[in-house]
Amino acid sequence: MALPGNPQTPGMNILIIGSGGREHTLAWKISQSNLCRHLLIAPGNAGTSALGTNLAIAVTDFDALAKAIREHRVNLLIVGPEEPLVKGITDYFRGKAGFEDLKIIGPSAEAAQLEGSKSFAKAFMQRNGIPTAGYREFTAENYEEGVAYIRNHPLPIVLKADGLAAGKGVLICHHHIEALAEFELMIMRAKFGEAGKKVVVEQFLEGIEMSVFALTNGNEYVLLPEAKDYKRVGVGDTGLNTGGMGAVSPVPLYDEELKRKVIERIVEPTVKGIREEGMDYTGFVFFGLMISGGEPYVIEYNCRMGDPETEVVVPRLQNDLVELLLAACEGRLAGMKLSFDLRTAVTVVAVSGGYPGEYRKGLPVSGLDQAPLDDCILFHAGTILSADGSEVLTNGGRVLAATAFGDDVRDAVELASYMLEQLHFEDMYFRPDIGYEFRESDKAPEA
Repeated sequence: MALPGNPQTPGMNILIIGSGGREHTLAWKISQSNLCRHLLIAPGNAGTSALGTNLAIAVTDFDALAKAIREHRVNLLIVGPEEPLVKGITDYFRGKAGFEDLKIIGPSAEAAQLEGSKSFAKAFMQRNGIPTAGYREFTAENYEEGVAYIRNHPLPIVLKADGLAAGKGVLICHHHIEALAEFELMIMRAKFGEAGKKVVVEQFLEGIEMSVFALTNGNEYVLLPEAKDYKRVGVGDTGLNTGGMGAVSPVPLYDEELKRKVIERIVEPTVKGIREEGMDYTGFVFFGLMISGGEPYVIEYNCRMGDPETEVVVPRLQNDLVELLLAACEGRLAGMKLSFDLRTAVTVVAVSGGYPGEYRKGLPVSGLDQAPLDDCILFHAGTILSADGSEVLTNGGRVLAATAFGDDVRDAVELASYMLEQLHFEDMYFRPDIGYEFRESDKAPEA
């Protein structure tokens, strides 16, 4: 297979694993680096095909990925989604002969349990004094104890499937009967399969959610721009939870005092805990935070970048991303100075009708040949090329993500929405109110 790019160009052959908006954004940024010689994406989407070479390999087919890495002499592997990390892709290559020089952005399976197991993450936070909601964990063995605990727990109450549940394993219950019914469905009737065999019952924290992102090698770290995403499908944060309908960065409430608290109480104790507990962790840490009464609490860790947060965070980064990733792999992060675009970035996601429930795939997308708009970037999330390569078709619930820059949230979201209005696929829908609570003024809402 012929790879794009000049074979005489110095630099690295880089493979990104994944197929969503996060991976298209990473590919867009990495393709701009002089340190990137050839870029490959497995399996990629219709958008990534314009930036590098897509490889038709599943993200958990480690043997096929190893064959491709050998064939294309890949130097740097970037793991986008969580599933291959939790299933041990980093351990696979660390222990495989002939891959000793492969640089990997992604933690070991053990470290990825910070995302893969709510129980593991909670225990880690408890050991390292990291603020989080109070909790207990239950299985079939202590089911009756869990029933009694829920009956006496203040409302609302949060139930979390311990393992990965495709973003559907967190339930906020406002009535004890509802909580008990869901608890039974999760543990006794396998509502979330293996992921729900253990359930974390957690205190509900009232406040505003936001996310902070770090790149670390377990010893050093650098902070990327923060973001806030919007998971509800409907305008005004109504309707079902989704994988994310949009995001905003920077977050107006994230002032210097709150940032100091987050760094001192959460980021630094997390990196210190990773180091002291001997975890193999080179990659991104996603801190899902709840800001309650002006105080930050961790509600979840992710062991990779978020989606659609990546679509606002990475475009604001003015550094060469490949240089940063190499610095992480080579123990040079401490000397890296990051710079960001200070304007507001907003991402608005266009989804298929019916999402997050049942939706159709294979719908033609039109309008993609329009002239690009200044200060606006279109990322593909769930798309695929037709068999003959002549059309872009929908291939997921979240299809496209428009990221726009503006002087404030209102300007940016209007530009992103305008870009999506130039595109079309059947039953296309997006939320035009992303960042709605920050539009009236620059004053942050009460947390």
